Amino acid sequence: MNIVVHHNPDCGTSRNVLAIIEAAGYQPTIIEYLKTGWTRPQLLGLFAAAGLTPRQALRETKSPAKELGLLDPNVDDDALLDAMLEHPVLVNRPIVCTHKGVRLCRPSETVLDLLERLPAGPLYKEDGELVIDAQGRRIG
Repeated sequence: MNIVVHHNPDCGTSRNVLAIIEAAGYQPTIIEYLKTGWTRPQLLGLFAAAGLTPRQALRETKSPAKELGLLDPNVDDDALLDAMLEHPVLVNRPIVCTHKGVRLCRPSETVLDLLERLPAGPLYKEDGELVIDAQGRRIG
């Protein structure tokens, strides 16, 4: 199974998603989008596949969104996309792509819907929250 993770290693949710994928035995392709940046067609394709608008994909906290005036509901999608291209951190993460679909995986256990097999349990997130129990069953 091919898995692509648009990843920020400084983000706990992104690290949790990657840990879940790897615990399930997959070796995903990792794209550190803060280093590589985005293209407009790439963002449009990811958002369309995930059923997101640029507004829904906008990272509002721990980003320059407020300072750039992007939280104003009158800012249109083209302006949001332009800002995301200039400031890649404005795109919420992690975005995961598999043949089962594309999702913004927040919360991190959302990634389980995109995998063919679950990791063995027990599996915990960085904060200690249980994701998979000792019998290999998904929690929540």
